[in-house]
Amino acid sequence: MNTPVSKAIAPDFYHYDHCPLGAAVVEGDFVHLRWPDDEKLACHRFWLRENAVGQGGIDIATREGILDPADLTDDIAVKSAAVDDSGDLIIEWAHDGQRSAYHAGWLRHVADNQHRPASWLPEAVSWTTDSIGEVPRVDGGRALESDDVVLSLVNNLLSYGACVLENSPTHEGYLLELAERIGPVRDSNFGMLWDVKADVELAGDSKTNSTANTGFRLGPHSDLPTREIPPGFQFLHCLINDADGGESTLTDGAALVEAIERDHPEAFELLSTRHWIFFNRGPGIDHRWSAPIIDYLPGCDTPTIRAFYPVRAFPAMANEDVSRSYDALRLFHRMADQPEFELKFRLTAGDIMCFDNRRVLHGRDAFTGSGKRHLQGIYIDRDEIMSRGRALNRAARSIDH
Repeated sequence: MNTPVSKAIAPDFYHYDHCPLGAAVVEGDFVHLRWPDDEKLACHRFWLRENAVGQGGIDIATREGILDPADLTDDIAVKSAAVDDSGDLIIEWAHDGQRSAYHAGWLRHVADNQHRPASWLPEAVSWTTDSIGEVPRVDGGRALESDDVVLSLVNNLLSYGACVLENSPTHEGYLLELAERIGPVRDSNFGMLWDVKADVELAGDSKTNSTANTGFRLGPHSDLPTREIPPGFQFLHCLINDADGGESTLTDGAALVEAIERDHPEAFELLSTRHWIFFNRGPGIDHRWSAPIIDYLPGCDTPTIRAFYPVRAFPAMANEDVSRSYDALRLFHRMADQPEFELKFRLTAGDIMCFDNRRVLHGRDAFTGSGKRHLQGIYIDRDEIMSRGRALNRAARSIDH
């Protein structure tokens, strides 16, 4: 006989496959759930009350919690817990006699840890030149119409930290159109959309406001370490590139940090614990932050790399650590620029080089002759990329099913 379809409402806007419960038992503050395959979940009484849809816990319109924790009184207790004919959880409350229904599929996704931040996202994969071969590429010709293209781009960014979206249009401002398909642009002192114009004949022009707008070599680096939380992902759109030289480079900071920690533990300790002060030197701005080069921000497994030497201004450590920290810093940058870790390639018009600014170091060879290169760039925070990735991966799974 077929199990009746669930009529319980999930406390969010996602679809959940029905997964009927086998048993529900009240023990103290918890209701212990068990499925026929022996998967288990312990649910605290307050958490269940907070997630009661349309009964003062979850608002039916917004699917957000409306129960102030100050109102979680001691008399809120579970009188009984049962599994109904459709396999959902039914709670009867002792203090007001209400009955609340909980979608068994939604409860199962919690038991399966699909509610955690890493859920619905591909696993991050560190890489060296040998292991990845070349930067992943996605045909971006239909990026503004196709969720499949955006999903491929986002999954590559979350897995490898880098991807080139090729065959894109070459008109100015296209990145803002693309961002509407991905997530909000993060503003900075450079603006929402900024230009990187390297005119080799004008290299060294005193009017430029950034080292990026010169003809100088830029070693592997990350942008805006002067911020408490540097921008997550960077998108660089090549509009023109007929300059001699100026090949782009990418280095996976995750693999680099793994190698330093494994082979040079003293240097790793200095790089991850001793602070430097990063300071924007531009007129009219005064962004500054103090942190290690390898910065393990709370809640992040992969460290944020703060490695832009044009704005690394002062050591902020004991005098006896400065010499050793410079030695570790030299090691870091020399390794980052070795062929073992660094991919090198030339951007052509229509390429959009996308990368995790907090993980993947980017750089550029010096220009060697004449010509012009014009890029436009935007930042999109990591939160937005992950949100888009979860939504698209979840939608793709629903279609598959």
